[in-house]
Amino acid sequence: MAASPGSRVRSTALRLAVSSVRRVPAGVRFPLQRDGVDPVPRLEASRAGGDVVRLARLLGTRVWLVTGYDAARAVLADHDAFANDVRGLIGRQDRAPAERIGGLGMTDPPDHERLRRVLTPYFTRRRLTELQDDVDRVVAAALDDMAAHGPEVDLVARFGFAVPFGVICDLLGMPAVDRDEFRRRGAARFDLTAGSARLFDTAAGTRQFLIDLVSAERRSPHLPEGLLARMVAEHGADLDDVELGGLADGVFLGGYETSASMLSLGTWVLLQHPAAWATLRRGEPAEVDRVVEELLRFVCPVQVAFPRVARHEVRVGEQRVRAGDVVVVSLTGAGRDPARHTDASRFDPTTASAGTLAFGHGLHRCVGAELARMELRTALVALARRFPDLALACDPADLRFTELAIVHGVEALPVRLG
Repeated sequence: MAASPGSRVRSTALRLAVSSVRRVPAGVRFPLQRDGVDPVPRLEASRAGGDVVRLARLLGTRVWLVTGYDAARAVLADHDAFANDVRGLIGRQDRAPAERIGGLGMTDPPDHERLRRVLTPYFTRRRLTELQDDVDRVVAAALDDMAAHGPEVDLVARFGFAVPFGVICDLLGMPAVDRDEFRRRGAARFDLTAGSARLFDTAAGTRQFLIDLVSAERRSPHLPEGLLARMVAEHGADLDDVELGGLADGVFLGGYETSASMLSLGTWVLLQHPAAWATLRRGEPAEVDRVVEELLRFVCPVQVAFPRVARHEVRVGEQRVRAGDVVVVSLTGAGRDPARHTDASRFDPTTASAGTLAFGHGLHRCVGAELARMELRTALVALARRFPDLALACDPADLRFTELAIVHGVEALPVRLG
């Protein structure tokens, strides 16, 4: 059935409104805010209305917020009822290729399967085993750098960001000459303090950088062995430069900023829990896995999943969601759901359980989830063993966290190496 003129006008107006927002309205900020690593009180208070509550109404479109674990898992898994392709609402598809929103996170079947099949072979268990030596080398270099600049260093800059940036550049096969520029362009990808318009502009810079690398590789192969070169060689005939650059951008997006925040915030949590820190020093695999899983639940730096649009009327929790409604899943809220965890506000690796939604769930679960886990295990164990007496070097009250961001983080974490 064709859309009515009124619905087309509303859709166009909504798209323009969302893509040009200069300031996120105060009333809908709380899912993107934290108190340290904890949800802000307003997010927790929203549970009084149930696992699913109406967050806002924007130009006639209802926006729902999901905080309950079971409801969140159901929404994330149901690609028949919910579409991820919200580019008509938030993208600027009439602009230059690098400014368009896409990639795996905002693509529905069959395009999603076509694109995901390109990446999946690079994240198999066998491929990850081959990457372990590279991860070990990057972690060791970061620890040496910390030691060289001690006795007090900023763990965010010298470890939290250094490790995942080195790993992701090695994975992509990023030439050494391009890495500083790549890092500069990757900043502020998730910061919403200046609204969505700046976020789109910042993302376009990184995406264009990768599109240009793909184009250069297609014209004259020169990149070191890595994901970028392999994608061009193996899939260049089927995918254009924008699609390949977008996939590489997704790998960067999912593997850099999120892991950087996880390492930095995770270390801050661990320094407050000596027993867990000691567990990492022992390095027993099963115990380390429980610490990592609990950190993923407790910290969960990715605050919300990609928004979904209801394809048809569907019941989510106790709410009736209509076709065209937007549904936002709070991964922070799902991880702290008291219905699933007896004491959800407490960090306790002894009660860690499988099933974290920190990487999403279902069709759109992060393709690099196991690489992220391997990176966390390797980096945190090595940090605890190299600097067993690591301690915070400032008043905790002086720490500055991101104020409004899709990926939560801490700006700096001064530590004494001991």
